[in-house]
Amino acid sequence: MSIYMPQARRVAQLATLLAGLLMIPWAMANSVTVKGETFERTVEEHGQRYHLIGSGVLRYMIWTAYAGAYYQAADDTQPQPLSDVPRRLELAYFHAIEASEFVEATTDTLRDNLTAYEYAQLETQIDAFNASYQDVEPQDRYVLSWDGDTLRLVLNGDTLFEGGNAELANAMFGIWLGERPLKEGFRDALLGRD
Repeated sequence: MSIYMPQARRVAQLATLLAGLLMIPWAMANSVTVKGETFERTVEEHGQRYHLIGSGVLRYMIWTAYAGAYYQAADDTQPQPLSDVPRRLELAYFHAIEASEFVEATTDTLRDNLTAYEYAQLETQIDAFNASYQDVEPQDRYVLSWDGDTLRLVLNGDTLFEGGNAELANAMFGIWLGERPLKEGFRDALLGRD
Protein backbone atom coordinates (compact mmCIF):
# COMPACT_ATOMS: atom_id res chain seq x y z
CA MET A 1 0.00 0.00 0.00
CA SER A 2 2.79 2.45 0.89
CA ILE A 3 4.37 1.78 -2.51
CA TYR A 4 1.29 3.20 -4.26
CA MET A 5 0.78 6.32 -2.09
CA PRO A 6 3.78 8.26 -3.48
CA GLN A 7 2.71 7.30 -6.99
CA ALA A 8 -0.85 8.44 -6.27
CA ARG A 9 0.49 11.76 -4.93
CA ARG A 10 2.60 12.20 -8.05
CA VAL A 11 -0.41 11.52 -10.24
CA ALA A 12 -2.45 14.06 -8.24
CA GLN A 13 0.35 16.65 -8.45
CA LEU A 14 0.72 16.05 -12.18
CA ALA A 15 -3.04 16.40 -12.68
CA THR A 16 -3.03 19.69 -10.73
CA LEU A 17 -0.07 20.98 -12.77
CA LEU A 18 -1.72 20.02 -16.06
CA ALA A 19 -4.99 21.65 -15.03
CA GLY A 20 -3.09 24.85 -14.19
CA LEU A 21 -1.27 24.80 -17.52
CA LEU A 22 -4.52 24.26 -19.39
CA MET A 23 -6.06 27.26 -17.61
CA ILE A 24 -3.31 29.65 -18.80
CA PRO A 25 -4.35 29.72 -22.48
CA TRP A 26 -8.01 29.91 -21.45
CA ALA A 27 -7.33 32.93 -19.22
CA MET A 28 -5.18 34.53 -21.89
CA ALA A 29 -7.93 33.96 -24.45
CA ASN A 30 -10.27 36.10 -22.33
CA SER A 31 -8.11 39.19 -22.83
CA VAL A 32 -5.56 40.75 -25.14
CA THR A 33 -2.42 42.61 -24.16
CA VAL A 34 -1.26 45.59 -26.18
CA LYS A 35 2.04 47.22 -25.23
CA GLY A 36 1.61 45.98 -21.65
CA GLU A 37 -2.05 47.08 -21.35
CA THR A 38 -4.69 44.37 -20.98
CA PHE A 39 -8.14 44.62 -22.53
CA GLU A 40 -10.91 42.11 -21.87
CA ARG A 41 -12.44 40.36 -24.88
CA THR A 42 -15.94 40.79 -23.45
CA VAL A 43 -17.20 43.68 -21.32
CA GLU A 44 -20.61 44.29 -19.76
CA GLU A 45 -21.72 47.84 -18.92
CA HIS A 46 -25.09 49.47 -18.31
CA GLY A 47 -26.92 46.29 -19.30
CA GLN A 48 -25.04 46.00 -22.61
CA ARG A 49 -22.59 43.23 -23.51
CA TYR A 50 -19.71 44.21 -25.80
CA HIS A 51 -17.23 42.02 -27.69
CA LEU A 52 -13.77 43.08 -28.75
CA ILE A 53 -13.42 43.89 -32.45
CA GLY A 54 -9.77 45.01 -32.50
CA SER A 55 -6.94 46.64 -30.57
CA GLY A 56 -3.80 48.61 -31.31
CA VAL A 57 -1.41 51.39 -30.36
CA LEU A 58 -1.53 55.02 -31.44
CA ARG A 59 1.89 56.48 -32.10
CA TYR A 60 2.34 60.22 -32.45
CA MET A 61 5.64 61.27 -34.03
CA ILE A 62 8.20 59.43 -31.85
CA TRP A 63 5.87 58.73 -28.89
CA THR A 64 3.61 55.84 -28.17
CA ALA A 65 0.61 57.81 -26.95
CA TYR A 66 -1.87 55.12 -25.91
CA ALA A 67 -3.19 51.61 -26.45
CA GLY A 68 -6.81 51.12 -27.38
CA ALA A 69 -9.53 48.55 -27.87
CA TYR A 70 -12.77 48.85 -29.82
CA TYR A 71 -15.88 46.87 -28.88
CA GLN A 72 -19.37 46.42 -30.31
CA ALA A 73 -22.60 44.90 -29.07
CA ALA A 74 -22.33 41.14 -28.79
CA ASP A 75 -24.65 40.45 -31.71
CA ASP A 76 -22.88 42.85 -34.12
CA THR A 77 -19.58 41.27 -35.15
CA GLN A 78 -18.97 43.35 -38.29
CA PRO A 79 -17.34 46.71 -37.48
CA GLN A 80 -19.92 49.49 -37.63
CA PRO A 81 -18.23 52.37 -35.81
CA LEU A 82 -20.44 55.10 -37.30
CA SER A 83 -23.92 53.68 -36.82
CA ASP A 84 -26.54 53.28 -34.11
CA VAL A 85 -24.93 50.01 -32.96
CA PRO A 86 -23.90 50.03 -29.28
CA ARG A 87 -20.13 50.40 -29.17
CA ARG A 88 -17.26 51.17 -26.86
CA LEU A 89 -13.72 52.53 -27.20
CA GLU A 90 -11.22 52.12 -24.36
CA LEU A 91 -7.93 54.04 -24.35
CA ALA A 92 -5.04 53.39 -21.92
CA TYR A 93 -2.56 56.28 -21.76
CA PHE A 94 1.22 56.07 -21.57
CA HIS A 95 1.86 59.81 -21.04
CA ALA A 96 0.29 62.67 -19.10
CA ILE A 97 -2.10 64.78 -21.20
CA GLU A 98 -3.87 67.93 -20.03
CA ALA A 99 -7.63 68.34 -20.42
CA SER A 100 -7.07 71.41 -22.61
CA GLU A 101 -5.15 69.25 -25.10
CA PHE A 102 -8.11 66.85 -25.35
CA VAL A 103 -10.44 69.79 -25.94
CA GLU A 104 -8.22 71.21 -28.67
CA ALA A 105 -7.74 67.86 -30.42
CA THR A 106 -11.46 67.02 -30.23
CA THR A 107 -12.54 70.42 -31.55
CA ASP A 108 -9.97 70.49 -34.36
CA THR A 109 -10.71 66.94 -35.50
CA LEU A 110 -14.48 67.43 -35.42
CA ARG A 111 -14.18 70.68 -37.40
CA ASP A 112 -12.13 68.76 -39.99
CA ASN A 113 -14.47 65.77 -40.10
CA LEU A 114 -17.86 67.51 -40.06
CA THR A 115 -19.38 70.05 -42.39
CA ALA A 116 -19.86 73.55 -40.96
CA TYR A 117 -23.61 72.83 -40.73
CA GLU A 118 -23.09 69.50 -38.93
CA TYR A 119 -20.67 71.10 -36.47
CA ALA A 120 -23.07 73.97 -35.78
CA GLN A 121 -25.89 71.49 -35.09
CA LEU A 122 -23.74 69.68 -32.52
CA GLU A 123 -21.75 72.59 -31.12
CA THR A 124 -23.64 72.89 -27.81
CA GLN A 125 -23.27 69.15 -27.18
CA ILE A 126 -19.60 69.21 -28.23
CA ASP A 127 -18.94 72.07 -25.80
CA ALA A 128 -20.63 70.12 -22.98
CA PHE A 129 -18.61 67.01 -23.85
CA ASN A 130 -15.35 69.01 -24.00
CA ALA A 131 -16.07 70.58 -20.60
CA SER A 132 -16.04 67.10 -19.05
CA TYR A 133 -12.44 66.25 -19.96
CA GLN A 134 -9.90 65.86 -17.17
CA ASP A 135 -6.12 65.58 -17.19
CA VAL A 136 -4.74 62.06 -17.52
CA GLU A 137 -1.61 60.44 -16.14
CA PRO A 138 0.15 57.30 -17.37
CA GLN A 139 -2.03 54.19 -16.82
CA ASP A 140 -5.28 56.21 -16.76
CA ARG A 141 -8.07 54.95 -19.01
CA TYR A 142 -10.80 56.79 -20.84
CA VAL A 143 -13.84 54.87 -22.08
CA LEU A 144 -16.16 56.31 -24.70
CA SER A 145 -19.37 54.32 -25.05
CA TRP A 146 -22.71 54.50 -26.83
CA ASP A 147 -25.34 52.05 -25.58
CA GLY A 148 -27.91 52.93 -28.21
CA ASP A 149 -29.43 55.73 -26.13
CA THR A 150 -26.67 57.47 -24.19
CA LEU A 151 -23.13 58.59 -24.94
CA ARG A 152 -20.76 58.32 -21.98
CA LEU A 153 -17.22 59.42 -21.25
CA VAL A 154 -15.69 57.63 -18.29
CA LEU A 155 -12.25 58.13 -16.72
CA ASN A 156 -10.96 55.30 -14.52
CA GLY A 157 -14.52 54.21 -13.74
CA ASP A 158 -15.89 57.71 -13.01
CA THR A 159 -18.55 59.00 -15.42
CA LEU A 160 -17.63 62.49 -16.60
CA PHE A 161 -20.23 62.94 -19.35
CA GLU A 162 -23.57 61.30 -19.95
CA GLY A 163 -25.99 62.45 -22.62
CA GLY A 164 -25.82 63.39 -26.26
CA ASN A 165 -27.46 61.71 -29.21
CA ALA A 166 -26.53 59.32 -32.03
CA GLU A 167 -25.09 62.16 -34.15
CA LEU A 168 -22.76 63.23 -31.34
CA ALA A 169 -21.78 59.60 -30.74
CA ASN A 170 -20.92 59.11 -34.42
CA ALA A 171 -18.92 62.35 -34.46
CA MET A 172 -16.93 61.33 -31.37
CA PHE A 173 -16.26 57.78 -32.54
CA GLY A 174 -15.32 59.23 -35.94
CA ILE A 175 -12.29 60.90 -34.35
CA TRP A 176 -10.61 57.48 -34.16
CA LEU A 177 -12.73 55.32 -36.44
CA GLY A 178 -14.06 57.56 -39.21
CA GLU A 179 -12.95 58.24 -42.78
CA ARG A 180 -10.39 60.81 -41.57
CA PRO A 181 -9.26 59.49 -38.19
CA LEU A 182 -6.36 60.72 -36.09
CA LYS A 183 -4.27 57.81 -37.45
CA GLU A 184 -5.40 55.40 -40.15
CA GLY A 185 -3.21 52.56 -38.90
CA PHE A 186 -4.70 52.85 -35.42
CA ARG A 187 -8.23 52.91 -36.86
CA ASP A 188 -7.52 49.83 -38.95
CA ALA A 189 -6.13 47.96 -35.94
CA LEU A 190 -9.19 48.84 -33.85
CA LEU A 191 -11.47 47.66 -36.63
CA GLY A 192 -9.57 44.38 -36.94
CA ARG A 193 -8.25 45.18 -40.42
CA ASP A 194 -4.54 44.69 -39.81
